[in-house]
Amino acid sequence: MSHYRALQAETVKFRGHNGDQGEAYYARPIAAGKYPGIVVIHHLPGWDEWIMEVVRKFAHHGYAAISPHLYFREGSESPDDLGARVRAAGGVADAQIMGDVAGAMAYLRSQPNATGKIGVIGFCSGGRHCYLAACTLSGIDAAVDCWGGNVIVDNPKDLNDKRPVAPIDLTEKMNCPLLGIFGNDDANPTADQVNRTEAVLKRLGKNYEFHRYNGAGHAFFNAFRDAYRPEQALDGWKKVFAFLARHLATAATRVAAE
Repeated sequence: MSHYRALQAETVKFRGHNGDQGEAYYARPIAAGKYPGIVVIHHLPGWDEWIMEVVRKFAHHGYAAISPHLYFREGSESPDDLGARVRAAGGVADAQIMGDVAGAMAYLRSQPNATGKIGVIGFCSGGRHCYLAACTLSGIDAAVDCWGGNVIVDNPKDLNDKRPVAPIDLTEKMNCPLLGIFGNDDANPTADQVNRTEAVLKRLGKNYEFHRYNGAGHAFFNAFRDAYRPEQALDGWKKVFAFLARHLATAATRVAAE
């Protein structure tokens, strides 16, 4: 994708849930043209350096990508400190995050370089949010759940005002193709939970594909962590880009990539 090596990345303002104005990290190819959009839903550690690298990676591959700062209402500490505080408070309400994701999608569609096609990808808690978005938000053309935990909730006591419904129970409403990337050594989701999620998707006739990796656990794409597994991550990213190319590319973007 040498066409896209020149890119621009910046922090922008977007309108999220309830019209609240927050920050987002946005990157796009500089070359003139129309590009599909990607919303990158960050993991629970927060809006950190690795997430911003992911946004730039998508721009390099020919997408206009944005990652909304989902904790912007909570303070301005370092990502680690803010993530720890959000975790201790039980996370952020699903409704608020869905509102912020919808706002990021609207930002992408409002740009003059937009094709109108939009995908959503999330990691860790963001993977769960991605699954939830695929079931509750309109206008998503493809969704990528990277090791999203708590899609299945085995203990009803884990549901609350912030997380009132297990995403798996909304699967019937899923209205876009779904890609799932998982490590077989992960503890959340476990291999059994991934199997059970796949069984529901299959029973409901959803358009999905799952890829599972031996020797990998949680966050194995993340080179900032000990869990990073380069061989499995390389193959996983190939799966991600192949999936998105199938579902987001238009005739114009396919010609540009040739």
